[in-house]
Amino acid sequence: MKKKASIEETYLVTLPEQAAALLHPIRSELLSALKDPASATEIAKQLNETPQKINYHLKALEKVGLVFRAGTRNVRNLVEVLYQAVAKTLIFSDSLGLSPEASQKLKDQHALAHVLSLTETMKKDALQLMERAEDQQIPSAVLQSTVSLSNEEERNQFINEYFSLLQQLVGKYQSGKKEQGEDFQVSIAVYPKPEGGIEG
Repeated sequence: MKKKASIEETYLVTLPEQAAALLHPIRSELLSALKDPASATEIAKQLNETPQKINYHLKALEKVGLVFRAGTRNVRNLVEVLYQAVAKTLIFSDSLGLSPEASQKLKDQHALAHVLSLTETMKKDALQLMERAEDQQIPSAVLQSTVSLSNEEERNQFINEYFSLLQQLVGKYQSGKKEQGEDFQVSIAVYPKPEGGIEG
């Protein structure tokens, strides 16, 4: 039977075999999709992959302890295994001793997995708000732009300044929360524009 386990908010990746298992980009997507228990078939449909391929990667992640079996269920006289991620967010330990290239690749892929998760959450939230809205205008805002950054140092500087400015703005309006106030979701994402992508 399906049982939703309480998973940790963060998990510190300290084992080299765990880091090695995450070098394949699809595995970061898998972990992002497994906040709740799901079968290989369900995840395959979500990621537009074959169940066999997803099952292979799930086994690799289970072997190193990054996913676990959260139960089973019967579907058309077959027993499906349900998997779940060990945590919502993975943090890579500096003690892993990875090369700078491997370490950066892991961080990049993990960040991209969060971009995918974030877009799915925003889509669901928007649909729920549209159903609730009827004739009511829902206050919302979207900013999309493109900036050219020449090297890694400049990219890191931009991201740090971006986060700092956003934290200042959010902090300004969080101070002294009003009793009758309404909570607004604030989400940000920064990633390289894919080749052939639409200009923001």
